[in-house]
Amino acid sequence: MKLALLSDVHGNLHALDACIAHAKAQGADKFALLGDLVGYGASPAQVVDRCQQLYFSGNVVLRGNHEEMLKAHQLADADYSHAENNSKVFLRNASLGTQTAAWTYAQLTPAQRYWLETLPLTAQEQNVWMVHASADSPEQWRYVEDERTARISLEAACSNPHVRYVFGGHVHHQSLYYRGTGRQLMSFKPTAGVAIPTPSHRRWLATIGSVGQPRDGDTRAMYALFDSTAEKLTFHRIAYDHMAAAQSIRKAGLPEFFAHRLEMGR
Repeated sequence: MKLALLSDVHGNLHALDACIAHAKAQGADKFALLGDLVGYGASPAQVVDRCQQLYFSGNVVLRGNHEEMLKAHQLADADYSHAENNSKVFLRNASLGTQTAAWTYAQLTPAQRYWLETLPLTAQEQNVWMVHASADSPEQWRYVEDERTARISLEAACSNPHVRYVFGGHVHHQSLYYRGTGRQLMSFKPTAGVAIPTPSHRRWLATIGSVGQPRDGDTRAMYALFDSTAEKLTFHRIAYDHMAAAQSIRKAGLPEFFAHRLEMGR
């Protein structure tokens, strides 16, 4: 089975469509979207619609911290009901993340909000464990960004003896960790498009990067493809019309920072 792993779409429809198309061309049999479908980007409703189509076709979709943030705006729904057709309504004196969460909340239908709020935090597919952040207390949204935090996440998931692979997002960069002969994890920096042998006699953890908001100076979208039969993992970088995505942010009246970030890839 070829499993396409996508995370941190952040309302970027241009990037999502490009990654889905590429994964299908690579022969993906199944998709897993590992959270943060919304937030920052200009197309949350359209992105949710794409993800629902995948979900109801038998694919995996998880909840991320940006979906969780929408719950904080339920009580403010009355205050933002007039924002349905006014994308420039923001909380005053609020962080950029809070501002865009409020705007995103207003763009979604009640049914879309409910669906996002009820998505699971984790999923298992054969010997693969999937989560948005860290597998230990996934609701705490801890970052897996070095060997220590990767070890904690891997050990939590591998308390299930059938799990050999842990895949997550949240940190917006691509990385791979594996356990060799000792207890300490070793890190490996992947090269885009190069298949990495990941034999199941070892245990592996990967962060698959961000589809919709790269932060490493490269504007290309990120996703990964895991071939469970060949036991190989390939990290991909996909060129897409990031300038159009940035312009859609400006057109929506969202903070300029998020448009600039897409243009610069950081």
